[in-house]
Amino acid sequence: MITLQTIFALMIFLITVFFLLWRPMNINEAIPPAIGASLLYALGIVTLADINYVLGTVTGASITIISTMVMSIVLESMGFFRWVAFNLVAKCKGSGTLLYWNVILLCFLMTLFFNNDGSIVITTPIIIEIVSILELKAQQKFAYLLSGAIIATASSAPIGVSNLANLIALKIVGVDLFTHTKYMFAPSMLGLFVISILFFLYFRKDIPKHIPSFSRACVRLYETCITNCELRPPHKKHAPPPPKPPHSQPPPKQFLAFPSFPAINWTVFKIYMAIIIIGRASLFILSYYGYSIEWSAVLCAFLIVLIRWYTQGTGVIDVLKKTPWHVFVFAFSMYLVVYGLHNVHFTTLIIDLIKEPVSAHLYNAILIMGTLTTGMASLFNNHPSLMLATTIITNMGLDIQYMQVTYLAIILGSDIGSLILPSGTLASLIWLHILKNNNIHISWRQYINVTLRVIPVGLLVSLISLYFWIILLS
Repeated sequence: MITLQTIFALMIFLITVFFLLWRPMNINEAIPPAIGASLLYALGIVTLADINYVLGTVTGASITIISTMVMSIVLESMGFFRWVAFNLVAKCKGSGTLLYWNVILLCFLMTLFFNNDGSIVITTPIIIEIVSILELKAQQKFAYLLSGAIIATASSAPIGVSNLANLIALKIVGVDLFTHTKYMFAPSMLGLFVISILFFLYFRKDIPKHIPSFSRACVRLYETCITNCELRPPHKKHAPPPPKPPHSQPPPKQFLAFPSFPAINWTVFKIYMAIIIIGRASLFILSYYGYSIEWSAVLCAFLIVLIRWYTQGTGVIDVLKKTPWHVFVFAFSMYLVVYGLHNVHFTTLIIDLIKEPVSAHLYNAILIMGTLTTGMASLFNNHPSLMLATTIITNMGLDIQYMQVTYLAIILGSDIGSLILPSGTLASLIWLHILKNNNIHISWRQYINVTLRVIPVGLLVSLISLYFWIILLS
């Protein structure tokens, strides 16, 4: 039965999502859900008990994501990502096709080691710098930028730790990271591969076979790295940076060969990567045995910051300024807004409509929940939609294992299906904002014209392969 409280809760939810997508005057994305959650509490739709429950659910996931962002900030400060930008170009040997696949690999790995939002923030400026220095045409730039952004965002599906909403939902449904990866890695990787192939086929006429002015581009990119990176040799806190090489001087031979890029202390970098890899592995081990994973991420971030301070004499001011502390407020408030819909029985209305076909067969459950989440995420953004879909299946009275498999379909809809529209993910909105700040204008029509041809196919492949993968493992 629809009551006045149901109408209020739904209106607050829709208005919150509207302002979250619009963000007038570039307001922080945590503000709309924070206001919405406050209104729900003032109206008595959510209680202190609800707040305590939501707080316990989102805190660990938020701490894990924030710690991961801290680690990426430290790597950025040592010039690592600019080094990656140079080598992406240098290793392509003049092939635009090879550059495409290198960009895809870069975006995938950045999300795998960090998270999808952080990957967009890191990789988009790198790709912009590459396509600008290579003096590519607008449509050629679009091919690399869109393909990279979609893969960076969708690559959070294979492992749950690369996405804030996924981590929160994992705790709600009681799935550990190891189990999530066991069942999701193969289907989602197949979907990502199909999406990459489809993008390549769509942009095949726009991706240059040969990158023009390659040698000159390498020199300019090298000079950019030298100028903008913090080039301090290890253990010398105040050594001046080396002079910028003249335009006539090509990049040194060893710079092209990987081992000694002057902006990076490779010994320290290897220590950083060892900590990140061991820390990433520990998240799965701790999750598998039922322990909290956030403190492992905090320890890794603390060690990396401490090592940077010891080796470079760099304090924590830049880390404190650049770390997105508002992530916790956003996650907490957004889930509280969705929880308000559950409290006024809005989720019950949806359950009544879909329970029978979802309960009838696992294949139905995967396709229905994957498609439903895709639709909601495209309209309302994937964070609230994932929370809403997860709340629906946990209150449907399904068998625990059946429910957890259905949850995996929801993740595919949230992480891959949501990319049909730019409004589907915060990462996509961040991407458009970065492009706008760099005077690269991509319309929603341009975006949708491509994604409508690619994303539904990749999503369908992932959902169907998930069903058969589950059957195979069972």
